[in-house]
Amino acid sequence: MKKNISLFLMLFFTVLSFAQKTVSGKITDDDGVAIPSASVTIEEPGKDAILAYGITNSKGEYKVTFTSGEANVDLKVKAFNQKPLTKQISNSDQTLNFKMQSEATEIKEVQLKTKMITARGDTISYDLKAFNNKNDRTLADVMRKIPGIEVNKDGSILYQGNAINKFYVNGKDLMEGGYGTINNSLPKDAVQKVEVLENHQPVKILQDKVPSDQAAINIKLKNSVTMTGRGEVGVGLEPFLWNVKLTPMFFGQKSQWVVNYKTNNTGEQVENEGNILAFGNGWEGRRINAGQNNWLNVENASTPDLPVRRYLMNSVHYLSANYLVNIDKKKEWELKASANYTNNAVERESYRQTDYFATSNTPATRVTQNIFNNFYTDKAKAELIFTKNAKKGFFKNTTSFSQFWNADRALADRTSNKPNTSGRHGEEALESPTSSFQNSLSTIIPWKEKMVNVKSFINYQTDKQTLDITPASYLDIPGFKPDAISETVRQNFRLKTFEANHSANIGFSTKGWTFTPEVGFNYKTTTLNSTLTNLQAGQYFGYGDKYDNDLTYSIATPYGSLGVNYKSESWMLFANLPVNSNNIKADDPLRNVSKSVNKVTFEPNIFVQYSFASFWKASASGNINNNFGDVNTAYAGFLMQSPNGINSMNPANPIPQNNTKSTGTRIEYRNPLNNLFFNVNYRFSDSKRNLISSPTRNDQGFIVGNYIEQDNHAVSNVYSLEVGKYFPKFKTNASVSYNNTTSRSDAYQNSEAFASENNAQTYGFKLNNTYFSWMSLDYNGSISTTKQTNTSLLPELIGTSKRNGYNHNLAIFFYPLENHTIGFNWDQVNSSNINQSYNNAFYDISYQFSWAKKKIDFELKWMNIANRKVFETYNVNSTYNEYTKIQLRPSQVMFTVKFNFK
Repeated sequence: MKKNISLFLMLFFTVLSFAQKTVSGKITDDDGVAIPSASVTIEEPGKDAILAYGITNSKGEYKVTFTSGEANVDLKVKAFNQKPLTKQISNSDQTLNFKMQSEATEIKEVQLKTKMITARGDTISYDLKAFNNKNDRTLADVMRKIPGIEVNKDGSILYQGNAINKFYVNGKDLMEGGYGTINNSLPKDAVQKVEVLENHQPVKILQDKVPSDQAAINIKLKNSVTMTGRGEVGVGLEPFLWNVKLTPMFFGQKSQWVVNYKTNNTGEQVENEGNILAFGNGWEGRRINAGQNNWLNVENASTPDLPVRRYLMNSVHYLSANYLVNIDKKKEWELKASANYTNNAVERESYRQTDYFATSNTPATRVTQNIFNNFYTDKAKAELIFTKNAKKGFFKNTTSFSQFWNADRALADRTSNKPNTSGRHGEEALESPTSSFQNSLSTIIPWKEKMVNVKSFINYQTDKQTLDITPASYLDIPGFKPDAISETVRQNFRLKTFEANHSANIGFSTKGWTFTPEVGFNYKTTTLNSTLTNLQAGQYFGYGDKYDNDLTYSIATPYGSLGVNYKSESWMLFANLPVNSNNIKADDPLRNVSKSVNKVTFEPNIFVQYSFASFWKASASGNINNNFGDVNTAYAGFLMQSPNGINSMNPANPIPQNNTKSTGTRIEYRNPLNNLFFNVNYRFSDSKRNLISSPTRNDQGFIVGNYIEQDNHAVSNVYSLEVGKYFPKFKTNASVSYNNTTSRSDAYQNSEAFASENNAQTYGFKLNNTYFSWMSLDYNGSISTTKQTNTSLLPELIGTSKRNGYNHNLAIFFYPLENHTIGFNWDQVNSSNINQSYNNAFYDISYQFSWAKKKIDFELKWMNIANRKVFETYNVNSTYNEYTKIQLRPSQVMFTVKFNFK
């Protein structure tokens, strides 16, 4: 590990080994009039490579910073209607003024060519026309081909490997982080260019005071007022299939709106489009995706390691609406309202056969299990946001309410060849309604030369879950035998969570520095209630106090902190230095739970970034974090979280105290002049824990979560590299990536210690090519290897397991005639372990006719041509062999009409 760190640091400091130089000055014409928009470039003599560049401002002033090992460099100046100027200068800091000679040229023919990538300050602009192909229809289709930008499967956007913090359309944040809908449905024809706003601080009053290391995306439309949108209507066989997508949009100067309705039973996930993928920074308050606390579960059928559309048996309806309007003449105040509703039904089925090896005490046995699931999701969310974002003040209040009415079902069959056992059939039902309310307020008020910021966040959530298993005799839990007359065993569970965060700070700036002292109070309390009962003759009877829980777990943390921020032309620094007084208490008198911790912690978070030579950025970061567990580690009453077992925690377990130290470095290069982007990252993390888990079975056979008080560590090292380049001559965008993650942790099994070390490596390659007018190609592939090694004094805990994988997606489109497209798609998923290998291939073919005048596409698509209906895996370890078979979507044919709304 030390060798790898040394190599990384050697690379890091090699980049910084040459001193940075700055050339500045003013450029005028023969008459001494300033020349704006003149380009100034620095190049090494005899090399056709630009080291750095700059553009003169309205006063003709320029400033270029560069790094070179040469004694001299070439400075070149170009401007419209001026004679180009070249001068060799020394590699040193200096001020140079130039007078350019007028040079009028008779232009016989003018060809306007827009540069595909341009940069001005912290803004990099991509001309969308340079990257699309004939088969692209939406913004996301094209963005996947842009160097430096990556679009994940969930719709989230990464720039140089990091998530963006804002997604704007014509400078307005309509979606408030849930931008997947626009990304997937905005027609590419409506877009003029995509802008990346580097180091973007979304709060205007903080710009030039509090820096940011994240980038934002701004979609600049061709028209300032745009009515557009995308729609699809498809039907197919077999069985009857449908896929409908209707997403009209309006983007005006004072208002914007998007309405989105999507429904299908073709295996396409659309219900997550409204998820929050980005949310500015902490100065805007706090906003999170509401989700359920899933404590209880039915038995779940297995899922394969395949693209979701290959196995998801769904019937989904998703409806959402987002609206933004300026409510004052200055366009500083905005009202945003949004709502969405999801109704989804999913079927899943799998078969598993497990052969346990014979031991000295037990004979070989075979257990088979078949599970059929129905998962029903009903959820609704409404949100209202008031925002003022101006240079002289900031205000943001976000109120949201979410409601879930989810239900899961399982039919399970088990057989075993053990003596005196017979097959079992069980019906399992889970009802899990959840209600969630959130309100976040943040305001920044200028006061003389200072800023006063007040923040408040409140979250209240209730989770009620009921798990029924019928008949009661289906349960085969050691030590737990329901009465013979029991019809159903029911686990009742309820969780109430209240969280409040309040803070106030005052900020003042001087000479590029901003200091922000802050005081605050964070409070969270969780109440867990549960009861295990059984149904006899129409009445439910409890099993006693030891099967109940009435636990309250609270964390109160008053704190004081100092924020330090600095921003200059080359340097950026921000740090938060909090001191927290943590007060944790867990209480359940009937289960003998009464424990507390009071501890003061220092948890700094520091980031520093250095920009040099126009195209380079180097950064380093570090933080310390403390965690004191939660209600999951403190409940002492027995709880049946699934039909497979009953668990609890030992009431004598101390409260966990985990301290995590993390540090990382990053080098980033992005050069729009030669279309090259890359980044190299390293991060080290060390978590020190006071407890180590050592679960045991009690006299009844139940699993009891015990902890041993022993300092132990979980250490991880992550290295990553990503390089992307666009080749204009070949109309090709290519990128390669590498990730290496090594982790080591201490653990116990059956009261015996062992150490587990895991290493995962992934190599990725992406290629998009539109060189030929009759064909375009998209390829995305990855190779992965994982290895786990356990070391122990006990031979039975020693072992090594390996797994290799290869995934790729190839999409080729042929254009034999104008407006005709033939497409071929190939998904390949290969996996192997020490004993077995599996190769899974899926093929799709399509034909599309485009009615160019009306911008309507007619598509006929045949999916899963080979009609692969099941996915099979075979797993071997030291104690058993396991064979699994999972149902997949069969071959199917779809006819779809695709269109733009305008």
